Amino acid sequence: MTGQPFDTSVVIVGAGQAGLSVAFYLRRLGLDAGNDFVMLDRGPGTGGAWQFRWEALRLGYAHRVNDLPGMDELGLSFDTADRQAPAKDVVADYYAQYEQHYGLQVVRPANVTRVDGMMDGFTVSFDDGVGAQQVSTRILVNATGTWGAPFIPWYPGLDTFQGRKVHTSDYRDAEDFRGQRVAVVGGGTSAIGFLMELEKVAGEVTWFSRRPIEFLEEQELNIEAGSSSVRQQDEAARQGRALPSIVSTTGVPRSRRIQAAIDRGLLVAQPMFTRVEPHGVQLPDGRSLPVDAIIWATGFRPELRHLAPLKLREKAGGITVGQGASWRNSRVFFAGYGPAASTIGANRAGRTIARQVIATLSSLD
Repeated sequence: MTGQPFDTSVVIVGAGQAGLSVAFYLRRLGLDAGNDFVMLDRGPGTGGAWQFRWEALRLGYAHRVNDLPGMDELGLSFDTADRQAPAKDVVADYYAQYEQHYGLQVVRPANVTRVDGMMDGFTVSFDDGVGAQQVSTRILVNATGTWGAPFIPWYPGLDTFQGRKVHTSDYRDAEDFRGQRVAVVGGGTSAIGFLMELEKVAGEVTWFSRRPIEFLEEQELNIEAGSSSVRQQDEAARQGRALPSIVSTTGVPRSRRIQAAIDRGLLVAQPMFTRVEPHGVQLPDGRSLPVDAIIWATGFRPELRHLAPLKLREKAGGITVGQGASWRNSRVFFAGYGPAASTIGANRAGRTIARQVIATLSSLD
């Protein structure tokens, strides 16, 4: 199926849940991993973004992690996984077994730096830790997720803060903040997880959120059942707008652990501060609150910088994507983008994208 001058027919950028799902279905539809399609992943190991998460995070503390398609063939399921082991280790182990079982031959580390258009295809440039490399392809599937693009909102005085500033992507251990006065910013499960970990470690913890927190009656968040959230994500993707936050449209589930924290008065969010000062933050009433560290659990944006040469971004701030395909370039597909960002959504989108990739390749032959 691959013809000159292309090295391969399909390049998948990213080997997290979305990329592995697409690879599984491409393989099922007859493509050969390492030949007909190539997977590039920048991580040093398996697990996608999970390999970078903090040590104390356990499965069940965050949103549910759904199984990859075909994982049952290995006798593995996240529903029965070890809840005592770090989530990052469990996911990395399961994904490693998955890649080996299906012979996906993921190339890592392979940090994709740019994608350039060429006649009837693309040149994908990446760094493999030794030097610059390139691979040419007829079709590109972008499955880079968001972990590499952390978002910190700007507030007056932010650059003057002399304490420690940490984003979710940098957080490692509550012990790093022992005895300190800590401000946690954000309205999602990561912020809540940090608050519970810091409760008996930090000297003082204050929670700030830009919006009121809605605690759901459900113990687990089923994003797919949140039709309003999925619809808003899909509409934004189809209109080329910046994608809205998932948690801002779904709320936070009341797991037993979260409910216990609510009952003991830990999870009370304060209105957002108005500015950052060298040694603290200024509250809406003008008072200053001294803080030694600010943890920004403010989410991420889609990691798309390497696609800049393709000029896919719209004036509205996003990329127009419908049913996983770019509307500006029909040979570029987005896995795990918008409404397909959840694990179960990524699995479903993987099947859809794989079928479209095969159909596109057939039309080119």
